[in-house]
Amino acid sequence: MTREEIKDRVREIILKIKSEQQKIDQVAVEYDELTKFPELKKIIVDLLTVEFDNFISSIDWVAPRPTMFRINFKNGFHFYLTYGKRSWIAQVEGKKYYLQNLPEEQRAAEAISRVLRYGEKETEPVGDENFDVGGEEPTGGEAPAEEPSGEETEA
Repeated sequence: MTREEIKDRVREIILKIKSEQQKIDQVAVEYDELTKFPELKKIIVDLLTVEFDNFISSIDWVAPRPTMFRINFKNGFHFYLTYGKRSWIAQVEGKKYYLQNLPEEQRAAEAISRVLRYGEKETEPVGDENFDVGGEEPTGGEAPAEEPSGEETEA
């Protein structure tokens, strides 16, 4: 590679990175927490890429100490991000991932991907479908079979 080719390649990479950063900044304006906490924006981009807006519906600031955020997905599921003394901690489906080292961050990203694959959350009915408000016991379709008596009839 010549010197000019290297310069052109570096220039392309810089422009690409700069355009991605501008896109992130434009999307981050929609979420107050991302403008108040720039570190949070960086960790979300690390976990969900620059396309995080396609998956996140809202971000809730849950607790001030330790600083904890709930990241709500558009499919109804969520995960938590907590700012620890040394690094961020992602809690996905009850399992904690310490994002200080790369393997943990990759496992956290895979767990988030798994949550996103679930699809829309199903809503459960409010009451039991078989329960009758009139106070009667629910019917299960067939009447229970009679148990044989202790006496056997011999023929």
